[in-house]
Amino acid sequence: MTDAPKIAVVMVAAGRGHRAGEGLPKQYRTMPDGGGDTVLARSLNAFAQNKHINKICTVIHKDDVELYDNSIKTLSYNNFIFCHGGAERQDSVRLGLEALAQQPDGVPDIVLIHDAARPFVSDKIIDACVDALKDNDGALPALPVTDTLKRVNNAVANAVIGETVPRDGLYRAQTPQAFHFDKILTAHQAAAAGMTDDAAVAEAAGLRVALVDGDSRNIKLTHEDDFMSTALMPRTGMGFDVHRFDVPGSAEAIMLGGLAIAHDCALIGHSDADVALHAITDALLGALAAGDIGDHFPPSDETNKGRPSADFLRHAVALAADKQARISHIDLTLICEQPKIGPHRDAMRQSIAEICGLSVTQVAVKATTTEGLGFTGRGEGVAAQAVASLLIPEGR
Repeated sequence: MTDAPKIAVVMVAAGRGHRAGEGLPKQYRTMPDGGGDTVLARSLNAFAQNKHINKICTVIHKDDVELYDNSIKTLSYNNFIFCHGGAERQDSVRLGLEALAQQPDGVPDIVLIHDAARPFVSDKIIDACVDALKDNDGALPALPVTDTLKRVNNAVANAVIGETVPRDGLYRAQTPQAFHFDKILTAHQAAAAGMTDDAAVAEAAGLRVALVDGDSRNIKLTHEDDFMSTALMPRTGMGFDVHRFDVPGSAEAIMLGGLAIAHDCALIGHSDADVALHAITDALLGALAAGDIGDHFPPSDETNKGRPSADFLRHAVALAADKQARISHIDLTLICEQPKIGPHRDAMRQSIAEICGLSVTQVAVKATTTEGLGFTGRGEGVAAQAVASLLIPEGR
């Protein structure tokens, strides 16, 4: 059995952020969602809470030591270090990598390089970037470009369009960007000036960099409007769903909570009949006042036949992101005699958390029976109820 790799983070926080307007550098401003912590603290905590991270090096401006100290004092993590940055982001990253290389406890195997102004990064993205390094030199999250792109002849007001740029194969890069430490350090030390991100440095060095799925919620706080505080209103949605069993011997497993669980009776439904994910999807749609699962995925549509219910839940999560809503908690109760849920509870929580881009601590899964009463008590099917708690900007 091989030892787990040592994974470190370079948190880039040395910039001045002039596009964010006057005042403190944006990484030291209070989060616009009203949480009370700074942008830097929120970004650092996202990595500090990840069980795979061994050390975090924050690259700061030489004048910001006190601001940095104040940002980390409430975080329950004991392996922070910092170093001073350079004139450009590229310089700051190199200095952060060199600071990690000089640590007395040894050089990390893997490094994640992240912009402090992206405080909404999730465990799912962090883990996906690290996993991609099994077959690649580097990895970064990215989203496909969906807007039509125009190139203008000069960047002035009322500029004339020169051409429409095909968007096929174009992606918007995000951070963190993950690399094998020794390779990206060598690449940065040899790189020409003017690279806009670390993947560009890696590409120039001939390294193989893979894309993993980005997240529309992993936004970068850049402009003054991004820091306009908006009141977040709590919303609660409730979902309920039932699917009946087919005859014994009709299946070897059924889908519950995104997992295939051994059972000899199929659950009957137009999709994969995952009653748990259906209930959660309806709970989210209810909190968003966005109809129900049948409105978005009608059974009359043959393309939904046998479709994974995880697709339905991801759709509801994307609708929440479009409304800038934060999913704070999901509470699921399964009602059945069989199969027994207890042995699968933790794996189910993890599955739901991954689909929703949440921490597993934000997902509760419970199970109960009806003491032999009703259709679930007679073993004729499975019922599920779910409650979703969201925080959504006022007026959305």
